[in-house]
Amino acid sequence: MTIHHSFSKTFLFLISLFATAETFAQNPAPALPQSRPVVITGATIHVGNGQVIQNGVIAFDKGLITYLGAAGSNPTGANAETIDAKGKHIFPGIISLNTTVGLQEVASVRATLDFNEVGEINPHVRALVAYNTDSEVIPTLRGNGILVSQAVPQGGVISGSSSVFYSDGWNWEDAVLKKDDGIWLSWPPFLASTFNYEDFSVSVKRNEKRQETIDLIKSTFSEAKGYMEVAEPAAVNLRLAAMKPLFAGTANLYIRADYAKDIVEAVKTAREAGIKRVVIVGGDESYKVAAFLKENQVPVVLNPTHRLPGRVDENVYLPYELPSMLHKAGVKVAITYADEWWRTRNLAFMAGTSSGFSDVSPEDALQFVTKNAAEIIGAEREVGTLEKGKHASLIVSQGDILDMRGNSVEMVFVKGGKVNLDDKQKRLYEKYKTKYGKN
Repeated sequence: MTIHHSFSKTFLFLISLFATAETFAQNPAPALPQSRPVVITGATIHVGNGQVIQNGVIAFDKGLITYLGAAGSNPTGANAETIDAKGKHIFPGIISLNTTVGLQEVASVRATLDFNEVGEINPHVRALVAYNTDSEVIPTLRGNGILVSQAVPQGGVISGSSSVFYSDGWNWEDAVLKKDDGIWLSWPPFLASTFNYEDFSVSVKRNEKRQETIDLIKSTFSEAKGYMEVAEPAAVNLRLAAMKPLFAGTANLYIRADYAKDIVEAVKTAREAGIKRVVIVGGDESYKVAAFLKENQVPVVLNPTHRLPGRVDENVYLPYELPSMLHKAGVKVAITYADEWWRTRNLAFMAGTSSGFSDVSPEDALQFVTKNAAEIIGAEREVGTLEKGKHASLIVSQGDILDMRGNSVEMVFVKGGKVNLDDKQKRLYEKYKTKYGKN
């Protein structure tokens, strides 16, 4: 009798738990694969390469774009789903580089942080297998147009390899767009800053360990190149084996560097070591060496531009103008939100600001977060622009996504599948609007 009574209480408790489970809403399920052709008509289509199609038509089937052009007859037949988007705008998905989205969730909870490994030389560490598609942050990003993110490891001198993911998928295998696109290196700065927690002051002095770190980088490159030349090494070295793509020219070497002197020295060191594809990340003083970067065909992924300049004697608008300065100098440039993973949703507005504070057109500024970013990571065949044969990964917005006043994303398609735009922040808004909306 006692056992039966205890079982009944346990059973009722479990039933009540399941009954209230709906109050703890989960992320929406990923989009289903495209089941029939889709045609979107009447919208202004921003291709992403500078071209704009007024009253345009875009069609896609089986996840790929099949038609793009001016309004006309249905290009895919009678069984297609037709969406009238008159008065709206269509853009390629925004691409967020150099982020820890999917690698961290709550900054103050160590168990949710998976972006930093112990040690200085970790080229074999892969962000690929650490990416968490269940992150509550990811849906908030795609609701603002971020459809692709580059998950990047942090820490040490050589942090590891990044991978590129769609912001929709059941798991990392599902979401990955490009595996191990490059290895990340933090170049030792000429000047080192120290933060004093007592008076919140910052002291800057010459980095005394700089040359020691540079010597470590050079020796690591030399060992990796030598290891690559051995067809069948007697002992497998995971660290050195992971760097083979750098010398084969199939992966980027992303170098974090801000000062002009550091940028030049880092690029020269990498090229002397035989590394073919180099990308500068950060680049606060990249405008000072723009000619050098253009000559060596080195792209720049800029730090967040919604900030103050780094020096008191610099133009207060310099961060806003920096993307256009590099663009005019012939340097391929992309903008990033760096490691502010939860604020990445505002990335498109940085591109808009770069246009507003220069004579770069909005369509050229759009390329800073679409076409250029795709070319830098080597995914230009799949994403970055809206062209026939590319992935049907696009945004339908009420207005200009580069402008806070027009950015109102209504529909998102990832590889042709229509994505549910619900997220935790929207659910909380609806919940508390009911409570506090009453007079």
